[in-house]
Amino acid sequence: MTAPVLVSVVVPLYNEADNVGPLLDRIRDALATLSYELILVDDGSRDETVAKVRQLADAQTKLIILARNYGQTTALAAGIDAATGTYVATLDGDLQNDPIDIPVMLQHAQSGNWDVVAGNRANRQDGMLLRKLPSRMANALIRWLTGVYLQDYGCTLKVFRREVAQALGLYGELHRFIPVLAAMQGSRMTQMDVRHHPRIHGVSKYGLGRIGPVLNDLLLVLFLQRYFRRPMRLFGPAAALSLLTGLVVSVYILVQKLMGEALNLTAWLTLVAVLILGGLQLLAFGLIAEMQMRTYFEGGRKPTYRIREVVQK
Repeated sequence: MTAPVLVSVVVPLYNEADNVGPLLDRIRDALATLSYELILVDDGSRDETVAKVRQLADAQTKLIILARNYGQTTALAAGIDAATGTYVATLDGDLQNDPIDIPVMLQHAQSGNWDVVAGNRANRQDGMLLRKLPSRMANALIRWLTGVYLQDYGCTLKVFRREVAQALGLYGELHRFIPVLAAMQGSRMTQMDVRHHPRIHGVSKYGLGRIGPVLNDLLLVLFLQRYFRRPMRLFGPAAALSLLTGLVVSVYILVQKLMGEALNLTAWLTLVAVLILGGLQLLAFGLIAEMQMRTYFEGGRKPTYRIREVVQK
């Protein structure tokens, strides 16, 4: 009988043709003593990545070919959805993460009964100005705002219990915030130092242009973390403040008119209208968000990607 799969290794690939061969060799060597499956997710590559995988894959390798380039978060979600192992390990396909760390992280997860073991690139082999410095600033900001204290949110190398990984709800560009999403489930989480190598082949997909999207996603994660289940706790106070301010201004205008003061009524009434209508709109947004939240929890969830083909020998 086939042994149960201990760990499903999920690797998103995008234009990594030169890295596929060495990557497969390293994973096979590192996990030779373990029961594992390797799930490679091609995220719309335009080079020979898919052809290389078809050529080099073995019986333990599954290739999921997405219909187009969706981004790293969606590629990770597709791989995690297909995982059957007790644990799920995720790593990049650029050879900067080292698969040799996976068995150690697995042992740590099992011995400590951890739901998530996150990698920390203690000796990160990237440029300081364009990669390391922005990453450190982003990590500090995420720690401060979310209260989830990890050193390195951007390290893809992580090990999860499969049920935790498959409940993360990955979409958009939320892969950097996976620890926060896991913490929202009440997951027991720790971190450990892992190896990091310089990129040898291919071109990095990261740069300063990601600062804006990361900040946008941080706002979304903060909303999900604090107000997703009770959105009226966010919109309600804001609506009340706006309505109260509008009423105070209205009383002020009335008192000033009764005292015979000259006022620019058009400007003041415009301000009152904006405040009161704004408050009503925020109240309406809160109610709509509450109803959408209920639909989210009560309705069926659909995947955010389309698979073109699954290849397995």
